[in-house]
Amino acid sequence: MITNDDGIQAKGLSALADAASDLGDVVVVAPDRNRSGTSHAITLLEPLRCREIRPYWFECGGTPTDCVYLAVHEILQARPSVVLSGINAGPNLSFDVHYSGTFGGAAEGTLLGIPSIAISLAELENGSYAHAAMFARQVTVEALRGAVPRSTTLNINVPRGRPSRYQVTFLGHRLFQHSVHRRDDPRGAPYYWIGGEPAPPLDIPGSDCNAILDGVISVTPVSIDMTGWASMSRFLEAFKVEGMERVEPVLPETPGDAQPEPYA
Repeated sequence: MITNDDGIQAKGLSALADAASDLGDVVVVAPDRNRSGTSHAITLLEPLRCREIRPYWFECGGTPTDCVYLAVHEILQARPSVVLSGINAGPNLSFDVHYSGTFGGAAEGTLLGIPSIAISLAELENGSYAHAAMFARQVTVEALRGAVPRSTTLNINVPRGRPSRYQVTFLGHRLFQHSVHRRDDPRGAPYYWIGGEPAPPLDIPGSDCNAILDGVISVTPVSIDMTGWASMSRFLEAFKVEGMERVEPVLPETPGDAQPEPYA
């Protein structure tokens, strides 16, 4: 099952569907328009519309998360073997995963217990959707063989050109130069455009940002379990609430052991 956040007409979506076509029955369920920046949003307060525009291609009025949810629970006759989201037009590096609809769609697949992969073409001007799709296909084969750990979403970024190297990375540090543009409508009421251009990433060897700058494909395993295991010991030492008795925590020997099976 394939989705994206750039919309049903996006070039990256077609490239990904074409590349995966020989791996099995491909079904595309994607937003009817650009849904970038919707993160893991799900539509609960209004109805969703979804229609088949050609065989096995469905356009949905909701978010990428809605598309995956509808596909798994309503549209498909059987649960998909893998969920692919992309190919995004632009990078999804570092903290982008908190905002990205591309990553959000793949994360929904992970929550549903399905191996899921988000794919982004980091540099559009000198990048190749076809090459990114080829790499995504190879990773999909590995996912079908069971290489993706449970409760983990793979976040892939493909740099410029046709890179022949990849690296397993961690999320780097790349913030945006935030800005708010205030304007007034014809009746004098204010409205706002928010967002901004990304700042240069910090130079952190092994990060996804560094890999892209080095012309290497980045593959980042992102855990759905958002517990701050790395800071747990320091937090326990520093955190005390006066006047309350603290029940001592029960911590797993291995953090991953605390993760339940994804819901079905």
